[in-house]
Amino acid sequence: MKQLTQKNLPFLADELVRPSYDRSRLEAGIVHVGVGGFHRSHEAFYTDALMNVSEAAAWGICGVGLREADRKIGEILRAQDYLYTLIVKHPQGRIETSIIGSLIDFILGCDDPGAVIDKMASADTKIVSLTITEGGYNVDPATGELDFGNPDVRHDLEHPASPKTVFGFLTAALEKRRSQRRPAFTVQSCDNIQHNGDVTRKMLLAFAQRRDAELARWIESQARFPNAMVDRITPVTTPEDIAFLATERGLKDAWPVTCEPFNQWVIEDDFADGRPAWETVGAQFVADVTPYEKMKIRLLNAGHSVLGLLGSVHGHQTIDGCMADPLFATFVRRFMDVEATPVLDPVPGIDLAAYKDSLIERFGNPNIKDSVARICLESSAKVPTFLIPTITENLARGGSIRFASLAIAAWCFYCDKGVDRHGAPLEIVDAMKDELQRAAKGTPDDPLSFLKLESIFGDLIRDQRFTPSYSEMVQALYANPDISRKMRQLLSSA
Repeated sequence: MKQLTQKNLPFLADELVRPSYDRSRLEAGIVHVGVGGFHRSHEAFYTDALMNVSEAAAWGICGVGLREADRKIGEILRAQDYLYTLIVKHPQGRIETSIIGSLIDFILGCDDPGAVIDKMASADTKIVSLTITEGGYNVDPATGELDFGNPDVRHDLEHPASPKTVFGFLTAALEKRRSQRRPAFTVQSCDNIQHNGDVTRKMLLAFAQRRDAELARWIESQARFPNAMVDRITPVTTPEDIAFLATERGLKDAWPVTCEPFNQWVIEDDFADGRPAWETVGAQFVADVTPYEKMKIRLLNAGHSVLGLLGSVHGHQTIDGCMADPLFATFVRRFMDVEATPVLDPVPGIDLAAYKDSLIERFGNPNIKDSVARICLESSAKVPTFLIPTITENLARGGSIRFASLAIAAWCFYCDKGVDRHGAPLEIVDAMKDELQRAAKGTPDDPLSFLKLESIFGDLIRDQRFTPSYSEMVQALYANPDISRKMRQLLSSA
């Protein structure tokens, strides 16, 4: 068995596709914050594919981790010369394995914040991209503004040379570039947030304004923040994935990435200092990404949350397990058709019926064991983006809210009971865990207790159509945790 390193590439199994380009010539034109599985299956994958077909040596990627939790991936990548394996699992069972070589460095910000700032400020850096999850943007959900009460945000304002948040790092790097008369870089969000570029811009400018009003004006005029829609289902790497490479490919890779074959990236073509020709390898550049991102967030991401919350309470373990249950497969498709689709905008070049068909196939891929637990991680950051807007828009237009109401009721039950209908424990991994549990535990005495979290639900508790629907769902679930009964009832009446 061969260790995955640069020197061992020529000796690997033929089934392992390797970089065809000279990695020693690469320069880090991209600094990426948040080197998780999704970045490695998406942006790094697109960049590697581009390098395999064209001269793109200026677009190597330097990974950055800001937290102690990022230390492990940094150590593993460093030991593997920043190489890793992408395992693509097709629904019919075919497996493709490729070595991705676009990552060429990694810096841990909590160890050496100055090194991260210097790398971002380097003349080589043209793009700083982000996969920091919804919670990493420090948006106060009640106001939509930057949360200046966050201790890390306060720390960064007081200690600008040793920041902790991404906005502290970006501001320090852009301040250095301005002082050295270098152009601003592009900040490219790759997170599942509607108008992710606009959100990034708003939060960064708010932070920079507190630091230096003149600097904020320079960033506003010189930096660019293109919105983008990103898509590729990428479950958590499992020991079985690592063992597969060892036994079937003779390769020792401590942290490969597994993903589905589908990938999509729609980007607004607005960059400050050049960009890779990602369109050469399948990315789509458009003038306005809004309809594409809304389609994806309201159908794929919301569909995932519906399946994850309902499936967790029911006792399903994976998304494909949910889809193998005809009740769940029918329910999520009906949610898409009856509640999500009517509030979407026209999407140029997209057949929505075919897109939804593809989602059903992707969710049901039996070789992508995407756990419902992963889907439910940090739901307090996901539900307000993925699901609540569909509810509020349907309330405004007189549309159906019943399917989404049941999903919210399931989330309440999940947070309160912490077990599925069989009594098996459900782990709550959420920055708002304490607040969620406190609000949910009031439900037996007050069916609307959970909705009092206005930072998540806004004024839904005051809506005269939503509250009866939600109360009915949550009371039915508390009376009988077999959520399938209520799902069948909704389907029969819809």
